[in-house]
Amino acid sequence: MTRVHPTAIVSPGAELGEGVTVGPYCIVGDRVKIGDQTVLESFVTVLDFTEIGPGCRITQNAVLGGEPQDVSFKGEESRVRIGAGVIIRENVTIHRGVGEGTSTVVGDGCFLMEGVHIGHNVVLGRNVVMANKVGMAGFSEAGDGAVFGGMAGVHQFVRVGKLCMIGGLSKIVKDVPPFLTVDGHPGEIYGLNKVGMRRAGYDGAARAAVKSFYDRLFRGDLPFRQALSALASSGEGQEAAAREIIEFCSGSSRGVTLWRSRRRQGEETADDQATGP
Repeated sequence: MTRVHPTAIVSPGAELGEGVTVGPYCIVGDRVKIGDQTVLESFVTVLDFTEIGPGCRITQNAVLGGEPQDVSFKGEESRVRIGAGVIIRENVTIHRGVGEGTSTVVGDGCFLMEGVHIGHNVVLGRNVVMANKVGMAGFSEAGDGAVFGGMAGVHQFVRVGKLCMIGGLSKIVKDVPPFLTVDGHPGEIYGLNKVGMRRAGYDGAARAAVKSFYDRLFRGDLPFRQALSALASSGEGQEAAAREIIEFCSGSSRGVTLWRSRRRQGEETADDQATGP
């Protein structure tokens, strides 16, 4: 049974699935689709061209489907697409894409905490977690399982890879390859996201192999691009994770975030130590 609070305004053209709840003072636009069992708690605004999957929870003052903050936008039809089981907390804003037929995409299982902003044409993979007031600028991306600390900011067109951990207040201006931890202004790589990899099912041997690959890529005698080319052509260590890293780095247009040097750290990081099971 769909439940709509008497104070909510729901356009006759909106499509509400089975068991949807629309709470007090919500506004749901005309060209909106909301999946089964999704809950809009109160004061939620869902504007035209927004599609929300099943089993989502959206809380107070979130605004979904707003026009992009881009001077090139001319009122074309673009969309926001939100997957299944997404949690969107208070004051989150998610804007439509720029360009006819484009979309801003939030994958299944994402958790966007208070005040997060998802700009136009952003693509989030599955199970991305963003703490309070993270900002994703236009055309940026985050891979499956990436985690962002509070108030981190991602520059437009920058990609953050699968299972990365981005420190709070970090400024991310270049691409971050998969499985890494990054922190700073601008962000620098500190090591592997070992906890995230372990939780995702990568055992000690797999984590050690990824670290060894990154050591050769970032810490060998060759400049980064030459090292990437040599590793790609050598066929060494071409496990799925290594291939994913090569593909990610080869496709970078913004450049790749650098590894923080040991000299600047003054000592080896915990990630330079032996990797356990």
